Amino acid sequence: MNIAVLLGGTSAERYVSMATGKGVAEALAERGHNVRLYDVALGENAEIIFDDLVLPTEVAPSPEELAQYNHRDVITAIQNLPDNTDVVFIALHGADGEDGKIQALLDLHGIPYTGSGVLASALAIHKAKSKEFFRIDDISTPNWFLLEPDDEVTQERLNGLVEQITDYPVVVKPNDGGSTVGLTIVKDADGLIEAVEFARKYSSDVLFEEFVEGRELTVALLDGEPLPVLEIKPKSGIYDYTNKYTAGRTEYFCPADIPLALSEELHTLALKAHELLGCKGYSRVDFRLDEHNEPWCLEVNTLPGMTGTSLVPKAAKAVGIEYGELCDRIVEATVRKEVVVGESGVEGSRGHESRVWSQ
Repeated sequence: MNIAVLLGGTSAERYVSMATGKGVAEALAERGHNVRLYDVALGENAEIIFDDLVLPTEVAPSPEELAQYNHRDVITAIQNLPDNTDVVFIALHGADGEDGKIQALLDLHGIPYTGSGVLASALAIHKAKSKEFFRIDDISTPNWFLLEPDDEVTQERLNGLVEQITDYPVVVKPNDGGSTVGLTIVKDADGLIEAVEFARKYSSDVLFEEFVEGRELTVALLDGEPLPVLEIKPKSGIYDYTNKYTAGRTEYFCPADIPLALSEELHTLALKAHELLGCKGYSRVDFRLDEHNEPWCLEVNTLPGMTGTSLVPKAAKAVGIEYGELCDRIVEATVRKEVVVGESGVEGSRGHESRVWSQ
């Protein structure tokens, strides 16, 4: 197939996306596909030669660097995709990639793409809105409040809002961000305003969230079916940008060392969250497990990372699915979906037997 891999982009996860895209492109090319790479932030010059792609260091791009990219160039890049493109593999993360905008552009151009559609993407990236859905459907999620662009930011007001939802520490982060870019774990009231200012470098909406002390777990879904639960243990500090993307900084355990009943509960919750938001293809659902072994759902990632240290490939490998096969299966799911939509006019009408990958 002729596959266009979209990478880079305009968000704070630009560098992560480049690593994801490079890995995906290599794997798909090795499996016989005709693959072309496009950095959508570069507009008319979006297509890049594979051998010329140099991955940045593990340091996230600065707000100043991101400011040089024009969002209109993303539209131009999509408009200029070759007419013979069979499938677009979206290897983008964050704004203008994971939030439904790219998906809408591709829908308008009639080009099939991997992952979830417009609505699910927009819901999942809006952390506060997705948490509202979780609460409605009895999926436990930490308390939160959203600070919007026009909201007053004073020490007194922030103190009052935090007191309404939680005690310290509290997590302050961009509402539509990822990879912990712009995130601060605030230990007392003195750090609130600085944390808001830091988060607003990356997003106008800032999420305040109750910090759940405990274990960090995640469940990846492939073709809508849960893979084994994976536990994340940074060797020091929190699972931040550096610990995520620097080899050797974090230990991963898959399947996680948890009781079978808890594993099954996490599978059920992950699938419930995935379907609740209308996700398709593949996703990753993140949890915290408190001291009472109660799981708390944090968010659903509709375009999870596919780098050398990413979680979805690790979970897939635990059930014998190597990286190249994983990428191919994501593409194949897109093709199957297009066939179903073309025949019935209803996305997702293909029947299948529900199953869970065994541990």
